Amino acid sequence: MANPKQSNETSGQRSGSPAGPIAIIGTGRIGRAWAIVFARAGLNVKLHDADRTMLDNAVPAIRDSLADLARFDLIDETADVVAARITPCATLADAVRDAELVQENIPELLDVKRAMFAELDRLTRPDALLASSTSALPTSTFTESLAGRARCFVAHPVNPPSLVPLVELCGAPWTSADTLRRARALYEAVGQKPVFVEGEIAGFLLNRLQGALLDEALSLYEQGYANAADLDTVMRDGLGLRWSFMGPFETIDLNAPGGVTDYAQRYGGLYKGLASERMPFDWSPETIAKLEAEREALLPRSDIEARSRWRDRRLMALLAHRRKDDKDEGR
Repeated sequence: MANPKQSNETSGQRSGSPAGPIAIIGTGRIGRAWAIVFARAGLNVKLHDADRTMLDNAVPAIRDSLADLARFDLIDETADVVAARITPCATLADAVRDAELVQENIPELLDVKRAMFAELDRLTRPDALLASSTSALPTSTFTESLAGRARCFVAHPVNPPSLVPLVELCGAPWTSADTLRRARALYEAVGQKPVFVEGEIAGFLLNRLQGALLDEALSLYEQGYANAADLDTVMRDGLGLRWSFMGPFETIDLNAPGGVTDYAQRYGGLYKGLASERMPFDWSPETIAKLEAEREALLPRSDIEARSRWRDRRLMALLAHRRKDDKDEGR
């Protein structure tokens, strides 16, 4: 992958606001949240989904989310004004015509992804950025044969990107440095927090970190050290409170008087020992069935959508607090 910090390319370089609309392909939860991200930043957004029912239901669902955001003062305009920037399109060609960025959100099926990017490469203007929201497939697996492969990359969000701003930018070996620079500037301009993944790696950064913690949580659960609810409490009312505003490296830097080196000298032996005795979780069906039963006793499947809305409102409350705190401290 080209290193955006080392390239001498200057032609076609852009910064600031996009010169064209944003196209969102796929209107499930991730696609609808992306539409909110760009529309609330003042950009025109075009939506397309091969499933007409999904497309028809997209804007009403977006309006519901915008109404929640407005209640927490997380949009600077009315929900109607933001929603007016979002236009459903019956065809892919109509959605991507003149787009500055295409954000693809279709299922994680390699053949389907390849076919979609071949169409995007054919239908878009030559300098359009082509991004995939995939959480698993490296850019190289679905763009290798494309004439415009240098403008293709992964922009992996956290669900929902309208509330969790991280976006991981990861190109293929042939993705140009200019593409990644333009992408970073664009996502920053709409309020996201882009990071570069320096080389293709399965799971990118977030899912590898999340996977390590999930593996240990499931292993502890399988070995009978705690029930599911208590392990959730350890995260929610323990590590999660700090990690909501600090990363793991800042956390350890602040947890010893002498910083990171002091922390390593104090606790490095402990963590080495823990690593040596760790038992990886093999995703056994029996343990998953037990966990499913515990979770369903706490949250019936019929209540999943309502609880998801609750989760989103909790995220909104946290964002509103962080926004106020940043203003109070002049950040």
